[in-house]
Amino acid sequence: MDIQLKKGILDVCVLHAISKGESYGYKIISDLQGVIEVSESTLYPILKRLEAAGCLTTRTAEYSGRLRRYYKITNVGLKRLLEGRSDLQEINVIYKKLFGGRL
Repeated sequence: MDIQLKKGILDVCVLHAISKGESYGYKIISDLQGVIEVSESTLYPILKRLEAAGCLTTRTAEYSGRLRRYYKITNVGLKRLLEGRSDLQEINVIYKKLFGGRL
């Protein structure tokens, strides 16, 4: 898959997982399991990029004696999520027209 296309899809998937409520790395990976494969080494750069773009805010809290970083979607992130959903719907329409819904 084209790296830029996959990057955009991963961003939308991560934003969707966080849009359900404040979350942390392992939970995001678990939430996406069975939908798209995301490793820790892939997820954390995505989270940093989305945070730098103003799509997420973070807070750190202690959990079981360790610090855990929690992510929350912002209004900018919600807007980007909606745009991403729209893009994916458009891609789906194109796919169905080209291939009749078949692989």
